[in-house]
Amino acid sequence: MSQKFSPVSRSGRFASGPAADVAAFSESISFDWRLWRYDLTGSIAHARMLQQVGLLTKTEANAIVRGLEEISAEIEAGKFAWKPELEDVHMNIEAELTRRVPAGAKLHTGRSRNDQVALDVRLWLRDESAALSAELRVLQRALVELGAAHTGVILPGYTHLQRAQPVYFAHHLLAYVEMLDRDHGRLADAARRANVCPLGAGALAGSTLPLDREFVARQLGFVDARGRPLVSQNSMDAVSDRDFAVEFCAAAALIAVHLSRLAEDVILWAGSEFNFIRIADAYTTGSSLMPQKKNPDVAELTRGKSARVIGNLVALLTLLKGLPMTYNRDLQEDKERLFDTADTARACVRLMAAMLAHTSVNAAACAAAARDPLLLATDLADYLVRRGMAFRQAHHVVGAVVGLAEKLGKPLDQLSLEELRGADPAFEADALEVFDLEKAMARRTLPGAPGTREVQRQLARWRKALA
Repeated sequence: MSQKFSPVSRSGRFASGPAADVAAFSESISFDWRLWRYDLTGSIAHARMLQQVGLLTKTEANAIVRGLEEISAEIEAGKFAWKPELEDVHMNIEAELTRRVPAGAKLHTGRSRNDQVALDVRLWLRDESAALSAELRVLQRALVELGAAHTGVILPGYTHLQRAQPVYFAHHLLAYVEMLDRDHGRLADAARRANVCPLGAGALAGSTLPLDREFVARQLGFVDARGRPLVSQNSMDAVSDRDFAVEFCAAAALIAVHLSRLAEDVILWAGSEFNFIRIADAYTTGSSLMPQKKNPDVAELTRGKSARVIGNLVALLTLLKGLPMTYNRDLQEDKERLFDTADTARACVRLMAAMLAHTSVNAAACAAAARDPLLLATDLADYLVRRGMAFRQAHHVVGAVVGLAEKLGKPLDQLSLEELRGADPAFEADALEVFDLEKAMARRTLPGAPGTREVQRQLARWRKALA
């Protein structure tokens, strides 16, 4: 009589199960349950392949698929009971399938949990990358629309957090649109390398059974632009590779850094010392003590959560750095870092987009700051350069003019022609026209500059690209 084995058996090598504390220490169902949809999808494709190559009958394959679909419906409805003693998402599903469908015991033919989990994570990450990419586009549109709604607003651009030169508010926002576009490209590039099917690699050395790996790859959408299947080319690499997870976390970490920088600008602009913007009440909080407070908590939390995303990347790199080939149980630790990165990055992108969509601009405060004539000191040096003076000399002369204005207690644009010529006779009667802000912005005509026409062109370009 043949002996019936449980799908969760530790195999005949072990006389007993793990100690209770070991089981609790090693379980992963508390977090990897969220891979269930991908585990079921991969299992259905695997079952169809086993039927294709003659390792399952059509009746067996159909019964397995029906059983998996029933389990899927129960999980979707919240009626499936996850069992910690079954350790992980894979064994929970397989054990329940085998309980319902005797042929379910054949599903693991030619498959290891090593290539199974590698498949599940790649499938999950493919969807998460697409979702994060789409949310980045929403944030880009929010930035473009906020800028387009305030095209006439000029404010100081800063270096070293000191007023430097005037820029359009829209130009400042478009800087972040450019950053996020690079992020979008990095995600797409990482997703392309993640789009390789590892199933069929087995535990590390493939299988002696006649598996059709390319059939599974096609079933699961692991194909190139021409529809050709993409399968891993080295079985040892297939089960131990987590480069795709690192790349996603690296792209997300840079997204988090960009969001943190945007958040910092928003926090400064919303403060009473700047007063450039007002964030809607729904995206701020008050103080438990001070009744007048309106705190930019969404921006502050986004800035703070960047630390988590960066930390997850470092944790994942550290996890991998000392592992010998091939699969090691250490790799179980990749999922919480990966899941948290995706959840955190996506939440920050969504909330920042929503906050910006509910932000107004204090044009009067921006205009008052932009009227600072010192912002056009470089333009005054350019005036001298156009009259043949070397820039280093022009820089020195204008520096002296600025020092004179400070000494006299005058705004730079209120110096007389005689006072300017006292610094250098190259100044003519039209020198003070440099301080006409509208004309100064119109003069900035270089591609990528914050000039009036160029900013309008860039807004139109981005509106079209993001439509």
